[in-house]
Amino acid sequence: MLVSRRGLRYLSVVPHRPALSPTQRATLEAAARRIVPHAFTDPARGDALMRALLARIGGLSSRKQRDLRLALTLFGSRASALTSGLLPRPFLAQSPERQDRQFERWLTSSVAAFRTIAQAIRRLVIFTEYTTPAAHHEIGYHGPYHTRGPLFSWEGVLPGAETDTEPVARAAAPGTAHHPPPFTSTLTPLALDEKTLRADAIVIGTGAGGAVAAARLAESGLDVLILESGALRDGHDFTEVELDALGHLYAEGGQRTTDDLGVSIVQGVGVGGGTNVNWMVMLRTPDWVLDEWATAHGTEGMRPADLAPTFDQIEDEVHARIVPDDAHSPSNRIILDGSARLGWSARSVRINARGCVRTGFCGYGCRTGAKQGGLQIFLPRAQAAGARILPNATVERIRIVERKGAFPKKRLTVRHTNASGEVHVLRAEAPIVIVAGGAIETPALLQRSRMGGGGTGRFLRLHPTTGVFGRYDHPIYGAGGIPMTTVNDQFHRLDANGYGVWIESPPLHPGIGAPAASGFGAAHRETMLAFDHLGALVILARDGAQRGQSDGEVRARRDGSLSIGYRLSAADARHLEEGMVAAARIHFAAGATSVITGHSPGITLRHDREVDRLRGLPMGANQITLFSAHVNGTARLGADRTTSGCDPHGEVWGAPGVFVADGSLLPTAPGVNPQETIMALVTVLADRIARRYRTA
Repeated sequence: MLVSRRGLRYLSVVPHRPALSPTQRATLEAAARRIVPHAFTDPARGDALMRALLARIGGLSSRKQRDLRLALTLFGSRASALTSGLLPRPFLAQSPERQDRQFERWLTSSVAAFRTIAQAIRRLVIFTEYTTPAAHHEIGYHGPYHTRGPLFSWEGVLPGAETDTEPVARAAAPGTAHHPPPFTSTLTPLALDEKTLRADAIVIGTGAGGAVAAARLAESGLDVLILESGALRDGHDFTEVELDALGHLYAEGGQRTTDDLGVSIVQGVGVGGGTNVNWMVMLRTPDWVLDEWATAHGTEGMRPADLAPTFDQIEDEVHARIVPDDAHSPSNRIILDGSARLGWSARSVRINARGCVRTGFCGYGCRTGAKQGGLQIFLPRAQAAGARILPNATVERIRIVERKGAFPKKRLTVRHTNASGEVHVLRAEAPIVIVAGGAIETPALLQRSRMGGGGTGRFLRLHPTTGVFGRYDHPIYGAGGIPMTTVNDQFHRLDANGYGVWIESPPLHPGIGAPAASGFGAAHRETMLAFDHLGALVILARDGAQRGQSDGEVRARRDGSLSIGYRLSAADARHLEEGMVAAARIHFAAGATSVITGHSPGITLRHDREVDRLRGLPMGANQITLFSAHVNGTARLGADRTTSGCDPHGEVWGAPGVFVADGSLLPTAPGVNPQETIMALVTVLADRIARRYRTA
């Protein structure tokens, strides 16, 4: 509802067209003056912020512009003042003190729609402000690594001898200003010379699932065509500028959310998909989860013993190695040191990197190419085996055009945008189609194509995540260093069914971090001014503990937009609560002077004796900041076609020769960062597909 990818990408070349009425614009400015009052102490800076806000709104889809106009109209009305216990005057006519009162009451209202409206306005303003150079300077954000080199001991090349047993780069004399050259992609996009493309197999999407599927199928001897809706970029395009990266590398500019704004959904776009922007953690699916999938969902050949060799293979292919002890950032040391003092389980993790120079920008595309993901490993392998790749190609529909045999011919309608921005409609035909657009786009495509079982679009799993900040007397600077190198798994199994939470440390850049911090005005400003002394921990829940209660849904609307619904169950909320209490204790054990949560209103703790204040607080939509970078389950594997999208071999129910190969497949939330799980399942399924096709 806030910022679209298209709006950010074309901000400098598309002329502004008014998206708000004069009254709506005035209401937005009045709200912005209360949310970030510091930005208006200088009139020129305030004017620049308003221009940036209007430009962002102008780039929204028509549906989201309409929603925002309605939100501003309702918030600015006389009636809205009455709901806040004020005289029936428009927001514009209220004193600053009463505007603050109205805004606070809407943020904390028992009416969910009021909270959604207030958060829509708050996040839009805060996101826009904290992606400006002025805000970066004030809070001590140092920006791109490649323009400055290491400023902290947890950035740059490590001292010592280079070794292939580690994921990091070492040198005898690393120096103080290491500027590695940008990674250059070896991929060559397909040059179009015909309107109908043909192949043995078409792979739609290039993330952790699609890239692996393309490589496995091409190397098995199939003629593979890869279609990707996003652009092909490499290190030269990874500028390490946050606003630019969000606009180019994330769905909806990093501002994709559930319909009620209750959960922000972080998904990568472009060639390489989420493997370009994830934080590189490689965790194997827990044994109890794999056993549950086999017992309850009928998966075959995916028990722990079955997949162990596949995990070994993948970890070798992507150079997954344990992060050495001297490579951890202060944020990750919080987990190790705090957990050790509490006697809790915590450890270093494997990351898929080779020669990592610890820039801190893993989430915005690896400029140096140290990250070993789809763009660096599997897509080049696919192309070396003969696969063709066509970026900027959106598949609108899949049709089965004949009904003969196990692999009948499919025809895809593809909208391709060329280098000049011209859009052409193409056809693509193949007996095998692999859908790997991610757990939002994959079910939408299947729905538009009228394919899949009763679980298509249902059972969305998000690993709902919330953050707990710790404020320290010493610099933490969470925007530098390898973002995520440790995990606390003490609370991985909080119930008898294997559901619980785990705690990690994310990167902390202001565009995403600032909206996650609660509040507005002076209180929010105080938090942000402590930016370089903030350590962030995130608590991730394995959702679905209370069956039928934490189910999300993805639905393709007729106008082409997507509806994303999600409901957090009481059991999952309790688990997140236990995780927040644990994270607060870890912070204090590691030396934090205060702890700040994502509740609305925000909670600040001054001592570990206060952590039980975090129990029993409201956990509804927009009552606590929730986000997710793990989107799974909307076309899940299963033996029952009424509750799954695919059969146990990944074949879409009722659509022979159409398969799913991404996080949509996962029967339940895996309970770990899903990259390795997706790669393993897709490896198994792709091998089965190739063998079936060769013998058909």
